Amino acid sequence: MTQPAHDGPVWKFLDEIATKKGITEIVINNPKTVFVEREGKFIQLNVAFEKNDVLAFIQDMAKFNQKTCDADNPILDGNLPDGSRINIIVEPFSSGNPAITIRRYLRNIKTFESSPGVFCLFQQWIEFFKAAVKARCNIIVSGGTGVGKTTFMNLLLQEIPHDERVITIEDTRELYFDHPNMVRLEAARKNLASEKLVSLRDLVKNTLRMRPDRIIIGEVRGGELFDLLQAMNTGHDGSMTSIHASSTGECIQRMETLFLLAGFDVPHKVVRQMISTAVDFIVQLSRSKDGKRMVAEVIELTGMDGDSILHQTIASFDVDDGGLKMGGVAPQCLAKLNQQGGLPITFFS
Repeated sequence: MTQPAHDGPVWKFLDEIATKKGITEIVINNPKTVFVEREGKFIQLNVAFEKNDVLAFIQDMAKFNQKTCDADNPILDGNLPDGSRINIIVEPFSSGNPAITIRRYLRNIKTFESSPGVFCLFQQWIEFFKAAVKARCNIIVSGGTGVGKTTFMNLLLQEIPHDERVITIEDTRELYFDHPNMVRLEAARKNLASEKLVSLRDLVKNTLRMRPDRIIIGEVRGGELFDLLQAMNTGHDGSMTSIHASSTGECIQRMETLFLLAGFDVPHKVVRQMISTAVDFIVQLSRSKDGKRMVAEVIELTGMDGDSILHQTIASFDVDDGGLKMGGVAPQCLAKLNQQGGLPITFFS
């Protein structure tokens, strides 16, 4: 990608914002209306641009991402040079002015150790998540918009042992973690160089031929979940993805729906059986009333009872304690967490 020149008022504004702490979202609704999000709350800034400056910035972004953004291709999903995600929609599909949304990631949150109290986690629960990763548990990170699914996945991925081969698959690059044996794959929409479309599902299928130990999908939104569950069930333990859902129950229902989007006409019981055997833990993220991101619940999928997926609550957020509190049961995979992940066998006693 050709690096943009960083010229113009919009670039100067973004460079200044990059020095501010805690800003996770920047939205330009129109040249005269600009907001930032900090700790879950939107704040309007006393900032205004000329429309031509905004249009020039959009063309910089299109060129940088090797895409086009015009009336024929009105939506652009891509990245800024610093890795932040950007979405642009232009006229006539956004009334009067183009709309720009930029998702910034908190680069200071790199590891559990460097970010004490991250996601309102006590140290004992950090040790639990580390053990779950090292024990090669299959994990689904669930949550709504802006709760930190990507940030939490990045924290988990930092704990993957360096002697394993990891392949990440995303439609827009968001995962950033250090690993020596890693391949990054990115789905290609129609762009300036090619009219060929390579989907997430195409990449997941190809990944199985690349000898991965773990397969990481940034977020599942369609039939690629079927292929990921297949991989989880056939030896690619320790794989992870995130999913958009407001509760663990909704997450399970959404997985069923996405599975069926793969186009296979199979009974619901078979779908649920596959989910229950593939997934070990669902980690539900949320925001507290004051805007803090937190782990709201951790459940373990334990099997089937008739047509229903069985699960048990391992931990849930306790407002009085200000963090996760044990659910009163130990995971069925406790021996695995102990032997492969180093979690004390008495952890849940």
